Amino acid sequence: METNVLDWLETTAAACPDKPAFLDEDSAVTFADVRREARIIGTAAAKFRAGQKRPIAVMSGRNAHTPAVFLGAVYAGCCYAPMDGTMPVHRLNSILNTLDTDLMIVQRAFYDKAKTLDFSGTILIAEELLAGSEDAALLADCRARARELDPLYIIFTSGSTGTPKGVVVCHRNVCEFIPCFAETFAITENDVLANQAPFDFDVSVKDIYSGLFTGARVEI
Repeated sequence: METNVLDWLETTAAACPDKPAFLDEDSAVTFADVRREARIIGTAAAKFRAGQKRPIAVMSGRNAHTPAVFLGAVYAGCCYAPMDGTMPVHRLNSILNTLDTDLMIVQRAFYDKAKTLDFSGTILIAEELLAGSEDAALLADCRARARELDPLYIIFTSGSTGTPKGVVVCHRNVCEFIPCFAETFAITENDVLANQAPFDFDVSVKDIYSGLFTGARVEI
């Protein structure tokens, strides 16, 4: 059993690099695209983090490039905390205050909104980071220090109180769940996955990683 979700991306990208991995109404990215974008973003984040396994806030929308931003944080040896850029400012501020991070990666469409938040850390724009290149040695060092119990992502849910609370999910959780989920529902590389559940929860848990594990296409 794999102990890091990046193993699935690397394996699937090598097996079917040109196959569409994620699609939205306007664009599509292949498995090779996801790997390339995630490794470039991961390099930039790893240089900023300098070996620290602290959370990275990711403000994005429902689009085909978002999973690569999430996985970029993972390549950096960190976990990501999805923040839907369409959420009200007070909700986003509550998440940031709870998360207590000093790094946010945002898609360009949400940069202006990110600047209005109560956040004193560094804001990096994902599209600008993609103008750079990957540092294979740096990423290899991050992977060598990774452990199966490292947090993978933090999902914030208000529950019954209205106050955001972070639920931490580690690599082992996902690496044990997704193969069982894929087997139960007989998901193969020929399937198309799509769901209308909240993006930050359902896509992070089942759709993204089921697609990476099986090679199925995910439509967002």
